[in-house]
Amino acid sequence: MTTVRLIGVSDKPSARTLRLPAWLPPYLQAAPLTLILAAFLLAPILLIAVVSFWDYDFAQMYPDFVTFNYTETLGSWVTWKTYLNTLKFAAIVWVITLFIGFWVAYFLAFHIRSSAMQTVLFLVCTVPFLTSNIIRMISWIPVLGRNGLINQALVGAGIVPQPIEWLLYSDFAVVLAMVHLYTLFMVTPIFNTLTRIDKSLVEAARDAGASSWQILTNVIIPLAKPGMAIGTIFVVTLVMADFSTVQVMSGGQSASVALMMKNQMSLLQYPAAAANAVVLLILVLLMVAAILRVVDIRKEL
Repeated sequence: MTTVRLIGVSDKPSARTLRLPAWLPPYLQAAPLTLILAAFLLAPILLIAVVSFWDYDFAQMYPDFVTFNYTETLGSWVTWKTYLNTLKFAAIVWVITLFIGFWVAYFLAFHIRSSAMQTVLFLVCTVPFLTSNIIRMISWIPVLGRNGLINQALVGAGIVPQPIEWLLYSDFAVVLAMVHLYTLFMVTPIFNTLTRIDKSLVEAARDAGASSWQILTNVIIPLAKPGMAIGTIFVVTLVMADFSTVQVMSGGQSASVALMMKNQMSLLQYPAAAANAVVLLILVLLMVAAILRVVDIRKEL
């Protein structure tokens, strides 16, 4: 039992005591955060799920319980194609950011000996985040455009006879912009994991005759898996929810689930957008659950 003594306003302490069960104080300490999560996370998700079953027309929504929002979403080949396109973006961006993020984090953790220099170089990686995502995204337009820097350089050097059209307003531009936006979300957790690796393990493997490749594949990468898993969760969830990059960098020639929901909301089709949001949430949760089944990230938290 936990005993809490109540002190009165006078100088003499009161003889009354309030006895609480030993199991109750931890729940009382967690109650404020639980209430905040319930109010700002669970309640909005529940509201979206409720609205996904409402009826609607061109002017308003009607509280009801209908399932055609889900049947239209899951029964349309266009919707399935949009989901596959979103998963394609997520897979490509994940592979590229994982490759770049791991080697950047590896360089910072194992090739930069000074902790101060590691911090400085890591802060340099965060400098682009001082500007908004939109500005960093559209900064690629004058670089990739028909009259952009890359095409001018290629045509001027005689490498290509005319400007390359697919550099901008294409899936390539979408992937490039997403890699630029989200690579740091992969670098940070991997770097945090690599800095925790005991350097004596690497030295022991080297003394045992292991090559650099063997040390990397048998020591460093297995120990870096929790950070790679956390970075994967960050990148995949961000790509799945991104609509502005797809809309701007593809020039409206490509689609994603988030962009489809944005278009539905602009047409006041909120129940249909809510149904897509529920399906997307379930898909993302299944992907995160699969990652957590493969890698235990609790040691990293």
